[in-house]
Amino acid sequence: MGRLGTKRTPFVLLTVVMLGSGLISLLLLNSSLNQGSFELNKLQRRTTELTDQQQALQQEVDQLAAPDALARRARELGMIPGGSPVFLRPDGTVIGNPAPAGTGAADNAAYTAPGAPPPAVVPPPPGAPRPAVPGRQPGPVLPAQVR
Repeated sequence: MGRLGTKRTPFVLLTVVMLGSGLISLLLLNSSLNQGSFELNKLQRRTTELTDQQQALQQEVDQLAAPDALARRARELGMIPGGSPVFLRPDGTVIGNPAPAGTGAADNAAYTAPGAPPPAVVPPPPGAPRPAVPGRQPGPVLPAQVR
């Protein structure tokens, strides 16, 4: 019986070592998976925070880009409304009355404060003759004149 026990000893030791190394490798694998899970959780929280911050910044940009905010900021910087536009025809004639911005009472009267409803403009009925405006030459209607 002594001989049989000596032949089994290396096999038993090999089996115990293999089981032990298998258990240790499972323990290491489980701990690395847990560590990855914690890191994933941390990154998801950070992503949520950054998404909230991006949405808040986008909302601020949208508020600052609104027309009334731009007009208010322009007034704070000393800018004034431009007034009525003037057009040049290809032959060099001027359509409209050129004037520096903010010099005429008509320029300031045409300006409406931000948020105020625009003045009502009633278009003439179709086919009605266009009223004569001083400084305008009769001629074809350009697309820039039709509004």
